[in-house]
Amino acid sequence: MDPLSALRDFTIRGDLDKIIRVNGEFRFGNEYTFPCSTKTAYRSKQGNLYTLETLVYCIQNTKIKFTNYLQDALALGIPPVTYIDWKPVKEYLSGKLSSTDSIVFPLPQESQNPNLNYRPDDPMLLDSRIDDSAAADKLNNGNEGVENHVSLIYANERPLKDRESLLECKNRDFYGVLVASTRREEERHKFESQQRKDGLVAKSRLMGADERGIGYGGDELGYDSAAKPKMHLKGGKIGEGVPIILVPSAFQTLITIYNVKEFLEDGIFIPTDVKAKQMKGPKPECVTVQKKFSTDRNRVMTAYEVRDKPSALKGDDWDRVVAVFVLGKEWQFKDWPFKDHVEIFNKIIGFFMRFEDDSVESAKIVKQWNVKIISISKNKRHQDRAAALEVWDRLEEFVRSQSHT
Repeated sequence: MDPLSALRDFTIRGDLDKIIRVNGEFRFGNEYTFPCSTKTAYRSKQGNLYTLETLVYCIQNTKIKFTNYLQDALALGIPPVTYIDWKPVKEYLSGKLSSTDSIVFPLPQESQNPNLNYRPDDPMLLDSRIDDSAAADKLNNGNEGVENHVSLIYANERPLKDRESLLECKNRDFYGVLVASTRREEERHKFESQQRKDGLVAKSRLMGADERGIGYGGDELGYDSAAKPKMHLKGGKIGEGVPIILVPSAFQTLITIYNVKEFLEDGIFIPTDVKAKQMKGPKPECVTVQKKFSTDRNRVMTAYEVRDKPSALKGDDWDRVVAVFVLGKEWQFKDWPFKDHVEIFNKIIGFFMRFEDDSVESAKIVKQWNVKIISISKNKRHQDRAAALEVWDRLEEFVRSQSHT
């Protein structure tokens, strides 16, 4: 019986524990003995024949994961079964598969050597392995014949490709890839340049015109002269110029004048202390921000001034305040020209930034106010863009609602 059939027979019978390795051989009870390196008739998907050692170790470790089996086999120096053969080998040896295309008969000559199949209960075969020198000479002659055939095959082989020829990529033209990549880069630069140009035009028109609404330019930029925002501020008159967003000056809040530009323009949250260390010079008194990540290229981007000193605002400046990032403390609104929180958040939209895993107590006071709570992750920076977009959407919706009041 060949090694593969013997291993399958013992596996189906449940006698795997009777397969014992002694030195360089596997003893199948008192029935068979084979060298561990004997090639079996099971051919892998890669084309090589699995050795008896490989298949025995595989079928004896069927209850563990393949990754653990692979690590253990490599640590022991046993050639492992490949992942693609892992399941078919186990099913064939356990009898779940009656046959498979991976079984190859007849075996190569070196695997068909009858001396590899040793039967302890067959003394004639034992005597022939030890004393029959004529048979050994015949075997050697057979091996020499095999070597001659292999040498003949190698001599007639013609290498089609080697490592260097594959890397040279002959008859391959990558010019089209270069052209497409260059075109995309040019389009990106053109789009960014147009964005900057639109932003400057919008800012200049907002600051220089006398009767322009918030978020609109001239007729050629989609300006509707009839849509003048009226926010019912002092005297019922909207403040002229760039709208203002107020942020806390305290470092314990998430959004400050240091990091507001990166958050609202780029959709990236950078902690205030980190941004303050990166910034050269004194703290800016005013920062201009615009909504840059809009899908509408023809849309005019509104410019907003961000300030953190409400005490420096004059009467006309308060008419331009449209939003505030709240700290969650009552003293933030001290000396504001409003009588209470109801009036503040009816005329100004409020935002409260928090980390999504912060305690409920941190927003206990804020929940009593008419403000929008925006949550961001402490570590997942790719989610910041969605939070910034929510701020912009809420702000633009508020401005539109005030313009129709």
